[in-house]
Amino acid sequence: SLWSWDPGVPAGFLQGDPGYELRVQGTVTVQDGLCVHVPCSFSYPGLGANNATHVYGSWYRLKDNPRAAVPMATKSPVRGTKRKGLHLSGDPGAGDCSLSITDAQRRHSGNYYFHLYRGLMRHRYGSNRLTVRVTALTQTPDIQVKEPLESGRPSYLTCSVPGACDGATPFTISWMGAALGAPGLNLEASNSSEILLTPHPQDHGTNLTCRVTFPRAGVSTQSTITLNVSCACRAWTWVPEGWIGEAQRGSLPVLEGETLLLVCAADSNPPATLSWVQGSQTLGPSWRWEQGLLELPRVELGDESKFTCQAQNPLGSRQVSLHLSVVYPPRLLSPSCSWEGEGLHCNCSSRAQPAPTLRWRLGEELLEGNHSNASWTVISSSAGPWANSSLSLSGPLGSGLRLSCEARNAHGKQSAAVLLLPGPGPHSPAGKPELEGGFVLGAIAGAGVALLLSLCPWVPKPLSASTAHHKSSQNSRGPVILVASLFQGKE
Repeated sequence: SLWSWDPGVPAGFLQGDPGYELRVQGTVTVQDGLCVHVPCSFSYPGLGANNATHVYGSWYRLKDNPRAAVPMATKSPVRGTKRKGLHLSGDPGAGDCSLSITDAQRRHSGNYYFHLYRGLMRHRYGSNRLTVRVTALTQTPDIQVKEPLESGRPSYLTCSVPGACDGATPFTISWMGAALGAPGLNLEASNSSEILLTPHPQDHGTNLTCRVTFPRAGVSTQSTITLNVSCACRAWTWVPEGWIGEAQRGSLPVLEGETLLLVCAADSNPPATLSWVQGSQTLGPSWRWEQGLLELPRVELGDESKFTCQAQNPLGSRQVSLHLSVVYPPRLLSPSCSWEGEGLHCNCSSRAQPAPTLRWRLGEELLEGNHSNASWTVISSSAGPWANSSLSLSGPLGSGLRLSCEARNAHGKQSAAVLLLPGPGPHSPAGKPELEGGFVLGAIAGAGVALLLSLCPWVPKPLSASTAHHKSSQNSRGPVILVASLFQGKE
């Protein structure tokens, strides 16, 4: 306890000389720096009589030599009113000898008695002693938060020490904590028993300390609380490290067929409930997701949409969105070739995300963009995920011409080759080679390579050497065109 009574002498009238009586507890205990009020009353012959005789009183502390007793608290025009922390707060003229101890110090410990002065009459209540014990300060401050802390909303906090004197003696209060900002700012508020705090989300879970110092006693005490800051706060999503830059721009590219795990987290108090929305549809239990986690086992083109994580608690809601864009390697359509006038005209188209680039390979020469010369002309264009390119060849075309169309983007490439082999078709015009055969075959195998070659539907299997020779001997007017397709994954 802060202070206590030990009635070493039974409560009631402590008898001295007849007519002189004093009522006071026998022992009081108080901690360093704190205060205590000791009630006391006394009587003497003639108390209450209507006379002009002045009455004074003093509390003395006993020494080993009774004659060396020191007055510690008095109300006397000669001796003054108090002595460093002890004060005779009662009015002796009314029989009140109450004693107040403020800013208690160890030197205040000892045995005390009350001395009465009435005119020329003196009386020492020597047998009615008061024992004062001053102990170490163990009492800690009480920090009160007047209303729940909410992010962005000012709240008052107070700090007080039970048993400390109310305005009787100076003591200092200092506040410490990350929520108060840098040390030295707003000193007036920091040294007050009451501060106005506007907390922020990052202040939740941080410590706030109130320290009280009693300079005269040379002691201090402190208490620390952990701030509980409520907030709707914020929500965010986590994506693999390589995609962070794209995700921060609001778009998340994912390769078709890959598994995607989206993680959503919310920093809030009370904890928020999380939910996922695709487009305008709230995702239910049929989707593979737990609190904050959303898994798309094999991403498809149909998954391309806006995904939103919503976080909600009683104080409000926050949301964060990502736009999922599905990327994939080129898908090359079968090149088509036809004779136009004296030359060969071929078209090539491909779809991919991001849009592919197309180029032609004529022997060892690469043809791309929009270019032309005396032998060839290339015209290329693109729209959305599609890219188109046409090649016109003029002049004589020899047997075994190597020609291919290639489509590529960051996720892979695919090419289709056009081969000229000897032999006319059965219905070709006289003097011109016939186009026979054609197909498109694509194979996607992760980052591997697949090459498949097939003839047109009316040639069901590769020609043997004898079959090829027989066909060439009967059809010798010009080359036959065959088409093959090659897909290669991301390099």
